[in-house]
Amino acid sequence: MRSTSLTRLTRPAVSALLVTLMSSAAIPAMAQGLRMPGQDGGGAGGPSRPSLGSGSPVMVQPPTQQPQAPQPFTRLPAAPAAASSSSSRGPQLADEIVAIVNRDAITRRELDKRLQAARITLSRQNIALPPENVLQRQVLERMIVERTQLQEAADMGIRIDDAQLDRAVGRIAEQNRVTVNQMRDQLERDGVPFADYREDLRREIVMVRARERAVDSQVQVSEAEVDAALQDQAGQAGGGVSQLALAQILVRVPEGSSPDRIAALRAKAEGLRNQAAGPTDFARLAAASSDGEEALRGGDLGTRPSDRWPQLFTDAVARLNAGQVSEVIQSGNGFHILKLVDRKGSSGVPDVAPMPVQQTRARHILIRTTEVLNNDQVRQRLSDIRQRLVNGVSFADMARQYSNDGSAPQGGELGWLSPGETVPEFERVMDGLQLGQISEPVQSPFGWHLIQVEERRTQDVSAERQRVTTRQALRDRKIDQTYEDWARQLRDRAYVEIRLDPPAGG
Repeated sequence: MRSTSLTRLTRPAVSALLVTLMSSAAIPAMAQGLRMPGQDGGGAGGPSRPSLGSGSPVMVQPPTQQPQAPQPFTRLPAAPAAASSSSSRGPQLADEIVAIVNRDAITRRELDKRLQAARITLSRQNIALPPENVLQRQVLERMIVERTQLQEAADMGIRIDDAQLDRAVGRIAEQNRVTVNQMRDQLERDGVPFADYREDLRREIVMVRARERAVDSQVQVSEAEVDAALQDQAGQAGGGVSQLALAQILVRVPEGSSPDRIAALRAKAEGLRNQAAGPTDFARLAAASSDGEEALRGGDLGTRPSDRWPQLFTDAVARLNAGQVSEVIQSGNGFHILKLVDRKGSSGVPDVAPMPVQQTRARHILIRTTEVLNNDQVRQRLSDIRQRLVNGVSFADMARQYSNDGSAPQGGELGWLSPGETVPEFERVMDGLQLGQISEPVQSPFGWHLIQVEERRTQDVSAERQRVTTRQALRDRKIDQTYEDWARQLRDRAYVEIRLDPPAGG
């Protein structure tokens, strides 16, 4: 049985999710080139979660492409003075409360910072700013949704300490090929206090952790579902899966809405659809009117393979040409108007090309450091165990007795391992061993190991990889569905009191 501690499970995907979340949060640095790994503002690494009730991906998705090289730092344009909310509303108290969300308050100062970030983001995307009162409403709603998720995370006991935050900042700097000091200087030059940036990042990581716990753990894909999906693929004629770039306008239907309220919201959606199908700019309309979390990106949902979009979405745009707008469609989250931004690639399923790889069957003994066992002591203990193994003691018996890994009951057996399935430190040593050879103690992020290679083979893993890819696409859809349900319920069940006065003349 394969060791779960060794396989690369979700951490790269969590980083990719964090990228997506950062792109929709009010963190101006993300719009300046201080990008999280894989963030490109669109495409496969761009906005990734459609706001709907039946879904597509979020967080355990392996990256579908390599992260692009970070772009050079660019300076933010100065925000127009006329766009300042304070200039249109007159003097304001810095700590004026503009909304109550359950037990928390959102202040005017917090809202103004997010408004400024939203103006900059829209301007950089060449999206015309909506009226100030509309922008305030949109930004405040995003903040309310975020606050409900942060409160849920706090109730779960999720905390990110300064050491964890320092590591996250360091990784972002490394991915952007700069030092932390250089990143700090660039942020300060662009008007973003480094302390504010750190706290924004802390909140985003906390929300990611909450979504992992509340959403991912609830999603399962059965073998029968994978079999059915593969059978459907086999029944399709032609070439490969197309890439779809979509944007949307969402009219959200709150939980427990009456039939009359639902009918009114549908009528609103139909009116927006008529505008979107006409000369009105879709991005501007989305920024002003959409209830989706991607509204302030002009409704941009990014680009994905067609099998990773919700079936509801792919059906709605199946007969559209690039630039056209769908009819109104309904999901559990509300009413959607989709724009097909672009379609690339063919529409069927390609033949699966052979994919021969060298696999290794191995077993190991893992001992972790503890408060009473330091690195030197663990290494010495494994050296003693290794000597006993060389003298003929059963590897399986030693693994059952001493290993801290989940594979211990199976005598340390990991099964057949393909390249990339274990952490680099482990794989590098394993690949250098002869059949039957036992390694010296080797350290990985999980502890210290003794590794023995039992067998090697060349195996065509194309069918297995296709199955893994199909399972992931199904999981992505379920995750998105579950996430949207979770986020909608948190928002709908929250006590929210909005105290925001409309701007003068708004």
